[in-house]
Amino acid sequence: MQVFAANVEEYISLVPDDRREAFMKLRETIQSAIPKGFREEMSYGMIGYVVPHSIYPSGYHCNPKLPLPFVSIASQKNFISFYHMGIYANPLLLEWFTGEYTKQTGTKPDMGKSCIHLKKPWNIPYALFSELMGKITVQQWINLYESNYKKK
Repeated sequence: MQVFAANVEEYISLVPDDRREAFMKLRETIQSAIPKGFREEMSYGMIGYVVPHSIYPSGYHCNPKLPLPFVSIASQKNFISFYHMGIYANPLLLEWFTGEYTKQTGTKPDMGKSCIHLKKPWNIPYALFSELMGKITVQQWINLYESNYKKK
């Protein structure tokens, strides 16, 4: 289920009632912990946190008209999705996150490459997500992105 919204507030209003509180708390967690320089906006049909063109004029290599994506959150059919490009690009960060997630929740994270499926809104380790958000600054993300993905 993809939510189609023109802006962040509309997106949140369309999140199903049974997970809206957890979704808003996750958004607040991101906003309070994300380093300065990232900007919240609608990105790929989700709430995204991006490096704006004012900081990184090259934009995203897949579509340079778009700002460089970093983190997104989305309401899917049966769960909340949290996308973090840093854990996709940095194996040590992924290893740290998965280990801490298991310690804090008692379960392994249900993940794709950069996506964590949060199927149990009552079991979201918000403090861990807050810590994760503070681990990569804008400049560190740009450097990691350029070293891993940008076509040379």
